[in-house]
Amino acid sequence: MGEVTYRIAGASGFWGDRDDALAAQLRGGPVDAVMLDYLSEVTLSLLRQRRARAPGAGYAPDFLTALEPVLGEIARRGIVVVTNAGGLDPRACAHRVVELARRRGVRGLGVGLVTGDDLFDRVGELVRSGVTLANQDTGAPFEGIRERLSSANAYLGAEPIAEALREGAQIVVTGRTTDSALVLGPLLARYGWPEGDFDRRAAGVIAGHIIECGGQASGGNFAGGWDTVPALADLGYPIVEVEETGEFVVTKHPSQGGLVTPAVVKEQLVYELGDPRRYLTPDVTADFTSVHLADRGADRVRVSGARGTAPPPMLKASLSYEAGWRNEATLAFVWPDAERRARAAAELLLARCRKRGIVIDEHRVELFGAGAVHGPIARPPREPDEVLLRVAVRTRDRESADQFGREIAPLITSGLPGACGGPGGRGRPRASPIIAFWPTLVPRAAVTPEVEVLFS
Repeated sequence: MGEVTYRIAGASGFWGDRDDALAAQLRGGPVDAVMLDYLSEVTLSLLRQRRARAPGAGYAPDFLTALEPVLGEIARRGIVVVTNAGGLDPRACAHRVVELARRRGVRGLGVGLVTGDDLFDRVGELVRSGVTLANQDTGAPFEGIRERLSSANAYLGAEPIAEALREGAQIVVTGRTTDSALVLGPLLARYGWPEGDFDRRAAGVIAGHIIECGGQASGGNFAGGWDTVPALADLGYPIVEVEETGEFVVTKHPSQGGLVTPAVVKEQLVYELGDPRRYLTPDVTADFTSVHLADRGADRVRVSGARGTAPPPMLKASLSYEAGWRNEATLAFVWPDAERRARAAAELLLARCRKRGIVIDEHRVELFGAGAVHGPIARPPREPDEVLLRVAVRTRDRESADQFGREIAPLITSGLPGACGGPGGRGRPRASPIIAFWPTLVPRAAVTPEVEVLFS
């Protein structure tokens, strides 16, 4: 590895990831920057519900939990922190960081705020200008969705993050960005790679993709030999040491558990990947097939050869909309005839719903222990000792979903024998709203990122 490198550590892969990983990365050894990824399409839907209950709360609070005990150390060491924890309320999240710094006696800390991704109030304007907002996966038209829309966010790239860092921010909070931008942004601020430098920008995107999923690039969730990963209970999250050339090493702190090998890194490279030759981001189109992995031993894998081309003219946008109500119930059935009685119980439950006039738009019956996970490729099992029955329904209104829930408990005494579990002392299963995902594309020119820097 060259003498001049920039060390970026990963410390979160989703909302709900370990809240001690940030402290572990700081205290395990030298790092220059830390990225914390909290968002997915599902996360934005959950944050929408959180914001509906408490206006201004549509961000991932786990970030503040992770940040508070180490904020003073971050400020003292000058470590850059970049996160998309802002979710649907990045401004509120950034202000909370400023308040936290003041409360901890950290003065003059620059907190960057990146906005402009939220398109909710501009959907009508976009449609009138000719943007179809058709579903990117199915081609379905946007008609009928607009009235039920809950959120609309474009994916921003790395440039606004780099701008915030250049303007004096040390911690940067964004809304919806690409996950890889949380790594490429600090690299652009550090090395100044120009817009047309597609190869090095592709390297930054690939480095970001490798460490964006928490501990997956350092031995977590490793399908190629999970039983060979040392000290998984003390898993150290991955770090990329990036040279100005764009080449980098994937590693972890030597004092922590985990495993970094070409096989581990390869698994993460193909994770959630579409066309590996055309990985589209707002910053560059990266060719994942161009990279070469070299094992340097001692949990160090060198990545080189990244190639990229110009970014696409359109930006992906993540929309969510109300799609009805759901409810579900689970019951366990024990031997003998566990599977047969579980199937009969599901038929009985649905028949009683029909008898009561409960309108169910869609239902799903799953028997875990009897091949439900593998579906048609499941091996015929021997008669299972127990089967877990799950019945889930989708309805157009809450009352229908709640009525379904009221039909569960009676199955214990007026249904099939051998059932157990069910409500389990928690009462009837409760209906919950369905927030569906609508992926689409918007013209790059229709999205204007905005950057501010707040100071504690």
